[in-house]
Amino acid sequence: MAGLGNWRARRAFVAGAAVIGLAIAFAASVWAAPADNAIFATRARAAVLMDGDTGAILFQHNADELMPPASVTKLMTLEIAFQAIKDGRLKLDDDCTMSVHAWKTGGAPSRTSSMFVPVNTTAKVEELIRGMIIQSANDGAIALAECMAGTEENFAKRMNVEAKKIGLTRSVFKNPTGLFDPDHVMSAREIGKLAYYIIKTHPEFYKYFGEKEFAYSKYKFRNRNPLLFTDIGADGLKTGQLKESGFHLVGSAVQGDKRLIAVVMGLLNPEQGGAEAQRLLDWGFKSFAPFKLFDAGETVGRARVWGGQSFYVPLTGKGPIMVILPRVPPNPKLRAEITYVGPLKPPIKKGDRVATLRVTSQTNTVNEVPLYAAEDVEPGGIMRRGLDSLAHLALGWVL
Repeated sequence: MAGLGNWRARRAFVAGAAVIGLAIAFAASVWAAPADNAIFATRARAAVLMDGDTGAILFQHNADELMPPASVTKLMTLEIAFQAIKDGRLKLDDDCTMSVHAWKTGGAPSRTSSMFVPVNTTAKVEELIRGMIIQSANDGAIALAECMAGTEENFAKRMNVEAKKIGLTRSVFKNPTGLFDPDHVMSAREIGKLAYYIIKTHPEFYKYFGEKEFAYSKYKFRNRNPLLFTDIGADGLKTGQLKESGFHLVGSAVQGDKRLIAVVMGLLNPEQGGAEAQRLLDWGFKSFAPFKLFDAGETVGRARVWGGQSFYVPLTGKGPIMVILPRVPPNPKLRAEITYVGPLKPPIKKGDRVATLRVTSQTNTVNEVPLYAAEDVEPGGIMRRGLDSLAHLALGWVL
């Protein structure tokens, strides 16, 4: 793989602790520095750059600041619709009625982004999906939400439940559109997580995000995502704008076999937001490369086991352990740690996912790699459990 580095790790364990430190040292001269090796500086109020294959955070700026997400909210509405279609609870050719509420709140009378479905008529689910993505149609979002849950309020409850399931722990949804509500908030990090989840979980529907135009009735809508009209390789996802929070964009692009996801929030207008997202993606494609930390089958560390035939279980990856890191500086300082909810309890089977390797660079690039048990650990006898209990009472699990 191009740019692949060779790394070795020196283990310095605090055995049995929930966080185990690793001192990682670079062991080969493989850096190929790009022409522009400066740390990225952004004009966005908040921003995240994510590796589209692993979910690694390559760049972050105010990534956890909560603010109104505007129409980026529709990604959550779409995710729920995609899942309902996959589960057979909704079909692309189902008819959804444009209620008076949907028409007034998000249609022509609202003077917000709309696909202009006439009141008390129907539109197909697929039409509403395309209208939401390409035109950012608020009437389409409300009609789809009512079609699935009866009311906006019921659908918002479903959004919050689904958000927690996919790891959006701080986002709060009050409606399916992103129309302003002071309690309706997301962060750049969680927007990136949602985009990553959609790309990975619903590839069969992702094609809609790359469509540049959508013809509906007598209208022809042009996709509001400015990245789609550049040469950066963009194929999605969504924009949003409110006077209360500015212009937001979450975009994804592919160059060669590499996908990146960029989130920029709080820009002045679509022109500035599109330029900033493009600049972030372009920098990301030039500045990062995959590196190998451990070979396939190599033991990364060990985790403490309570009441097992062994005190510890060795940990390994599935195949080589790869991380995405900056190409420069040539001698990076990395912080690595193994995290798990411990102590682990037997039986543990070889191949069980039991821990995570978290690697952070000096430029705040963060990779998280799952770790698996390298061997079985069966329950121990009464004496072993007693010894473990005494050790816990006397010393805790830092052994």
